[in-house]
Amino acid sequence: MESATIELDSAEKIASIPIDEIDVSRPSLFQKDNIGLFFDRLRREDPIHYCPDSYVGPYWSITKFDDIMAVDTNHKVFSSEAKLGGIAIQDMHSVEGALELEMFIAMDPPKHDQQRKAVTPAVAPSNLLLLEPIIRERAGEILDTLPVGEEFDWVDKVSIELTTMTLATLFDFPWEERRKLTRWSDVTTAAPETGIVESYEARRAELIECAMYFKGLWEQRINEEPKNDLISMMAHSPATQDMPFLEFLGNLLLLIVGGNDTTRNSISGGVLALNQNPDEYRKLNEDPSLIASMVPEIIRWQTPLTHMRRTAVQDWEIGGKQIRKGDKVVMWYLSGNRDETAIDRASQFIIDRKNPRHHLSFGYGIHRCMGNRLAELQLRIIWEEIHKRFAQVEVTGEPERLFSNLVRGITKLPVRLHAR
Repeated sequence: MESATIELDSAEKIASIPIDEIDVSRPSLFQKDNIGLFFDRLRREDPIHYCPDSYVGPYWSITKFDDIMAVDTNHKVFSSEAKLGGIAIQDMHSVEGALELEMFIAMDPPKHDQQRKAVTPAVAPSNLLLLEPIIRERAGEILDTLPVGEEFDWVDKVSIELTTMTLATLFDFPWEERRKLTRWSDVTTAAPETGIVESYEARRAELIECAMYFKGLWEQRINEEPKNDLISMMAHSPATQDMPFLEFLGNLLLLIVGGNDTTRNSISGGVLALNQNPDEYRKLNEDPSLIASMVPEIIRWQTPLTHMRRTAVQDWEIGGKQIRKGDKVVMWYLSGNRDETAIDRASQFIIDRKNPRHHLSFGYGIHRCMGNRLAELQLRIIWEEIHKRFAQVEVTGEPERLFSNLVRGITKLPVRLHAR
């Protein structure tokens, strides 16, 4: 893993780097939140960019909206298979001592389709209708316990709490122990440099503990009548009921991270974006019906997962560049969501966009995020409930960001509430 001490924080310095030396894989660039300056250069000067040498090996960066769509929707040429490296810029099994996990997001058809289908009913429209009043009640309870006029951490008290409650419901997870889900979500994508785990060995041990805990829940559910929770769905589906242990764990972690990290960071990112764009906050206060279009704009603006990776299984040309079989191809969703040629005023946060769902944050093609409507539902509800109670959620200090090139995470956000 790269060092966290690289200093590249001025546009002038970034502009002076030879284009072929740019390496956007470094987590420090995301933690400092100056990665956008690098992506601006790549989109402008070299949108299909080859980095021959990095801590994750050589890779291609795809940085423009239409090119990302072309890769994301062509799973026959660009594979997600774990054995080829998987779906993140760092090969899934490259870290010493890593568990050789498998999960359906890191599979190609037909196995991917069968396993995904087994759990999709959990986020079907009919189930979301059942979840909505539950999420709204919990959102109200969370907001009603917050101290008005006093500084506190929004991430811990609101973003984590709401998403963890929803995830516990989806799994029918023991309620008093629901923060285990938060911890396992953090550990899944953590390297020792993040401060979340001490070592890869410690990370491995915690993930095995997670698997054993869920194994106990699985054994309960498989001996009960099928229910509406994710564990019961997997236990009773022919596509998933006989999974090997590491595949079982991999799919669990996928569902935990997918249901937790992305929505959590969008809830935090929305508060930050509104504070950075006070005219938009005024619009919201004057017309709360704009929440419907603000929610997908927050998700575009935050882009909670910065990228997805594929591996070319045959030679292919994109944008005049020749991708070779076996090459690592990284779709930078965060960059595509700032592409002015595809999104009008893409560098601005605008809560009343005419086509706000025109973004890449959920991916496209067969791997498009299956929980996208649940993410939007949670964001819509929390902002409707915030608006009823508070004139402003004021950010009172600098956000702390995650040391990661995959999860665009906000780990701490100090705020003060102003009552309506």
